[in-house]
Amino acid sequence: MRTEAVLLTLLIYFLLAAFSLASKKNGLPRDDCNMIMWRIGAIIDPTRRVGKEQKVAMEIAVDDFNGQYSKCSQLVFNFAYSHNPATSLATYLADKKQVHAILGPLTRQEAALFSDFDDEAYKGIPIISLNPASTYSTVLLTGPPSLIQMSNDVNSQMQCFAALIGYFKWRKVIALYEISNRFSNMDSGLITHLSDSLKVVDSSVEHHLAFPPLFSLSDSKSFIREELVKLRTRNVKVFVVLQCSLDFGLVLFEMAKELGMMGKDYVWIISDNMASLLDSVEPSFLLNMQGVIGFKANVNEKTESFREFNVKFRRKYRSEYPEDEGYPSPSLYALKAYDATWATAKAMQELSKSNSSELVKSILLSDFEGLSGSVSFKNGKLYQNQTYRIINVFGKSYREVSFWSPEFGFSEVLAEYNGVKLKTGNGIQGDLGSILWPGGTQTVPKGWTIGGQGKPLKIGVPARGAFNQFVSVNFNQERNKTTIGGFSVHVFEVVVKQLPYHLPYVLVPFNGTYDEMVIGVSNKSLDAAVGDTDILADRYAYAEFSQPYIDSGLVMVVTERPRLKIHRFIVIKAFELKLWILLVVMNMSTGVVIWLNEYVNGNPDFSDPFPQLIGSMLWFSVTFLSFSQRESIKSNLSRLVLATWLCVVVVVAACFTAKLSSIMTVPRLEPSVLNVDYLIKTNAAVGCNGNSFIVKYLVNLQFKPENIKKISSISDYPKAFEKGEISAAFLVAPHAKVFLAKYCRGYTKSGPVFKLAGFGFVFPKGSPLAIDISEAVLKVSQSGEINQLEEQMLISSNCSSPSAEDQGPGLGPELFSGPLLISGVICGTVFLISVARLVRKHRQYLSSMIANNAKRVLRWASVVVTQCYTRIVRPRSVRDCNAVIDQRPNNQQNGEITEVL
Repeated sequence: MRTEAVLLTLLIYFLLAAFSLASKKNGLPRDDCNMIMWRIGAIIDPTRRVGKEQKVAMEIAVDDFNGQYSKCSQLVFNFAYSHNPATSLATYLADKKQVHAILGPLTRQEAALFSDFDDEAYKGIPIISLNPASTYSTVLLTGPPSLIQMSNDVNSQMQCFAALIGYFKWRKVIALYEISNRFSNMDSGLITHLSDSLKVVDSSVEHHLAFPPLFSLSDSKSFIREELVKLRTRNVKVFVVLQCSLDFGLVLFEMAKELGMMGKDYVWIISDNMASLLDSVEPSFLLNMQGVIGFKANVNEKTESFREFNVKFRRKYRSEYPEDEGYPSPSLYALKAYDATWATAKAMQELSKSNSSELVKSILLSDFEGLSGSVSFKNGKLYQNQTYRIINVFGKSYREVSFWSPEFGFSEVLAEYNGVKLKTGNGIQGDLGSILWPGGTQTVPKGWTIGGQGKPLKIGVPARGAFNQFVSVNFNQERNKTTIGGFSVHVFEVVVKQLPYHLPYVLVPFNGTYDEMVIGVSNKSLDAAVGDTDILADRYAYAEFSQPYIDSGLVMVVTERPRLKIHRFIVIKAFELKLWILLVVMNMSTGVVIWLNEYVNGNPDFSDPFPQLIGSMLWFSVTFLSFSQRESIKSNLSRLVLATWLCVVVVVAACFTAKLSSIMTVPRLEPSVLNVDYLIKTNAAVGCNGNSFIVKYLVNLQFKPENIKKISSISDYPKAFEKGEISAAFLVAPHAKVFLAKYCRGYTKSGPVFKLAGFGFVFPKGSPLAIDISEAVLKVSQSGEINQLEEQMLISSNCSSPSAEDQGPGLGPELFSGPLLISGVICGTVFLISVARLVRKHRQYLSSMIANNAKRVLRWASVVVTQCYTRIVRPRSVRDCNAVIDQRPNNQQNGEITEVL
C-alpha cells in the first residue's frame, strides 16, 4: 500500500508539472498578471496558392508568438474564406468575431468603405492590407487612418517592367492582367502606371486586355485561347503579364504554347506575383514557359530565421494541403503575411488593454528585421527599398541573370544594402547576362512582326511614277520576271542593311496613285511603301513616315528666252575692275621707269625742267603704246622694259577682243515666266505628275482644274512645252533636278520654292519599324552613301559645255598673272638700277649739301647751350632755359634761325 501511495503521489506531481508546462505553452492565465485575449481576423482565398501560403504563414506566426510572448496576452486567429467582397468579410469579422485587427487583400476603396460604416467600433480597427498599393486609386489616395499598407507599392514593379523594355529597346507592348478584385478599380490603374513608366524609355502600351478571375470562367482554357488568337494577329509580340494568379498563368502559357506564341520573335515578361511562385510549380509546367523573363522580389535566404521558417512552412503546408503537387517553398506572399502577423502581435503585446486606436499607432511604430526585409512604416505604408531578381525560365527551372533596383538599375556585383544581398552597377549594356528567348534563340527578339509570322514584308512601290530614275518597274516577258530598281529602292536597300536584325521583304508594284498607296499601307493591304513619296500632313492621318532621305520642295520649271538688254558701258564688262586698275598701274609704272632710265643715261629728249616732268612722264605712258611718242629711246634697259610690256599688252588686247565679242554677240537668257501669279492671272496651262499630290496642291494655289495638265513621264514635259500645251511645269525639287540635268538647254527654274518635308518611306501607324528605319536613314545620310547614290543616279548631265549664261561676267587678273609678273619684275629691276645711277651721278653735290647743313646745325646748338649755361645760376627747368632764349632780341633770334636754315 505504501508503494502504491508513493506511486500515486509521483503521478500527481508529474501531472501537476505537465499541467504547469502546458499552461505556459498555451498561454493560460497566471496569478501575477491580467491576461489579455487579442483576436486577429484574416481574409484569405483558399482556392489560390497565395491564400494557402498566407494562411500557413499566419498560423506559424501565431504559434511562434504565443510560444515566445504568452505571459500576459494570448493571440487568437479567425479566418474568413470566400470570394465575396472583402468589405463584407471584414464586417463579419468585426461584428461576429469581435476581432481587434484585420489582415487581408483589402484595397483602399474597400478599407474606406469599411471605415465609413455607422458603427463607431469599425472605424478604429487596424486594417493591414496585403494587397499591392496603387498610386492611381481614384478614391481616397491616402486611405483611411486605420489602413496600414504591408505590401510594396506597384510603382517599383512598373519601373522594373519599363527598365527591361527600355533595355532591349522595344517600342510597343501588349499588357495582360487577371482582374484580382471585381469591386476595385486598382487593376485598371496598373495600365496607367505602366504607360507612364514606359514613356520614360520611349515606349508605350499598344493594347491591353483584362481577363476575368479564373474561378469565374466555366471553360477557362477555351476563353483564354480565344483571346490569345485575337492577340496573335497583332504586329506587336512583346507581352507583359502585369498580374495574375499562378493557376491563371499556367493556363495562359499552356494555351500560348499550343497557339505557337512561345516561338521565335515573341517576348513574355511576368511580374513578381507569378515569378515568386515558380519555386512551387512542377517542372513539367515550366516546359510551357521556356524563354519567359520576369522578376521576383529579392529575399535574403541565408539568415537563420528564414531557414527555420522554411522548415516549419514546408512541414505544415504538406500536412494541410497534401493534394498540392510541387515543392511547398514559401513565396514573398507567405513572408509578408508572417511579418504582418508578427508586427500586429508585437504591437498588441506592448499594450496593456485592447484599444484599437492605440493599436494602430503601435503597429506604425514597428521597426524590426522580418523575413521579407526591414519592417517599418512611413505615412501608413511599408518603408522598404525593394530589389528584384531578373529571372529567365530555362529547362525545368529558372536562372537568375541579373538584379535590378530603382537606385542602381541592372547590376551584377554583389554588395550589402540595407541588410540584404543585392548587386550594384550602373545599368549600362552588358549588365544583363545571356538570355534564352522563346524559340530557343539567344538573339534578342525585335518584338514585332509585319505581314504575319514567318512571312516577308509586302512593300509597295509606285509603278506609274513619272520619273523612273527614282522607281523603275520593268517586266521581262521572256523571263516572266519583274525587275524593280531606282534611286529610292537602292536607298531602302542600303538602309535595311543598317538594321541590327534581318528584315525579309518583297517589293510589289502598285498601280494606283501615291495617296492610294499610302491608304493601302493604312488598311494593311501593304505592310510598307517605298518610293519618291513626299511626307505630307494629310498623309500622316493614314500612316507614319521615316526620316526623309532626301530634301524636297515644289518648284516651277519654265522655258528660257533671250534677254536683250543694252549696257552703256558694256565695253568695261569684258574685264573685272581689279584687272582694269592693275593694267593702268602697270602702264603708268612702265612709263615712269623708262623715263627715269633715259634721264639718268643723259638722253636729251628726257631732260624737261621739273614743272613739266610729271606731265611728260604721264603723256609718255600713253603715247608709247602706239609708238607715237616724240622722244627716242636709246637705253637697252628701257627697250627691254618696253618690249616686255608690249608683249603683255598684245595678249591682254587679244583676250579683251574675244571676251567683248562674246558679250556682244551671244544673247543672255532669262525665264519665260517669272512668278506663279502671272500664270494664275493669265489662265495659263501648267503641267505636273498626275499621280502625285501636286494636282491638289495647285488647286489650293488657285489654279483652275481645267488648266492643270497631267503628265505621266519625264519625256512628255519637253513635248508639252514645244506644242505650247503648258507654260510651266511644277515638279518636286528632286524631280526638277533630274529634269534639268537631262534637259539642260532651254529650261530653268523660276519663282519661289514651296517647302516640303522630303521623301520618306511609309509604314503603318504605330509601327516600330518606322523608328528603326529612321535611325538607319540618319546613319546612312551621315556616312555620305545617299549623296553618292544621288550623284551617280540622279545628277548625271548630258550637257557638253556650259551656256553663255553660266560664263563669268568678266576676265580677272588671275588669267594674266604670269605675263604681268614677268613685266613687273623687269620693270622693278630697271627702276632700282636707275635710282642707283641717279644717286651715284649726283653724289658730290649731295655730299657737299649735307656737310654744309651739318655745320650750321652744330653752330646753332653750341650757341644755345652756352647761353643756357651762363645765365642759369641755380638749377632751373628746361622751361626756364626756353624762356631765356625767348628774351633775346627778335633780330638775333631770327638771324640765328635763318643761319641754321
